[in-house]
Formats: sequence, C-alpha cells, structure tokens
Amino acid sequence: YDAGKDGFIDLMELKLMMEKLEAPQTHLSLKNMIKEVDEDFDGKLSFREFLLIFRKAAAGELAEDSGLHILAQLSEIDVSTEGVKGAKTFFEAKVQAINSANRFEQEIKEEQEEKKKQAEQKRQKQAAFKELQSAFK
Repeated sequence: YDAGKDGFIDLMELKLMMEKLEAPQTHLSLKNMIKEVDEDFDGKLSFREFLLIFRKAAAGELAEDSGLHILAQLSEIDVSTEGVKGAKTFFEAKVQAINSANRFEQEIKEEQEEKKKQAEQKRQKQAAFKELQSAFK
C-alpha cells in the first residue's frame, strides 16, 4: 500500500488501502486513525506504527468502531479463500512482524534507559554546581 515507496503510509495511501479493504473512511476518520498511532507526529505511518495498530488491537486498546479496529480485523486471513500456502506466507510475515515488534520494544526500552541516565547525570551536575555555588556564599 506504500504507493510512494518512501517507507511510510500517508493519508492518501491509507485512504486507498481502506477503500481496497472495502471499508472506506471519511477524511477526518483517516486523520484520527493516523493520529492514534503516530508516535513521531509526522502525519504518516511508519512500519513500526503500522505494527502498533495490530498490537493495540490484540491488547483490546482500540475502540470497536474505530477505523484502526476495522483495519486490524480486515487484515486477518481466511484460509478458506487464501489456501494453506497463502496462510503460510501470511503467518511467516506475522512472525517476522512480531520479531520486528520485539526489536522495536527493545529499542524503546534502550531509549528510555538512556533518557533516564541523561536525566540522572543532569541532576548530579546541578547538585555539584549548587554545592560549588554554596562555597562562594
């Protein structure tokens, strides 16, 4: 669905995807869909953010009437129509997506730890500065 081949799904690409899935959405609904998982606030969906839709759906964090919930439901596979070979490909892709999601979660944890370390270093520097400052009073 990434027609622009830029690694992101923008508003128009999401609109076309939902239309192809036979679940067209209003312009406002499409914007809200992106906003709900757009972690970097760039107005488009990265692969990570796209995976977040399915993670939220599995956790029951999406409203039943939301476009993202509809997208997650429509993206499930029906073996009777796809066949076993199609299901195998689908599940291999799901496993790969889950592994990517795990890497994504690990990256987030590492970023959070780094931010905590930086905040602690800043506090230590401020405390040391105040201690030096008090020596001059």
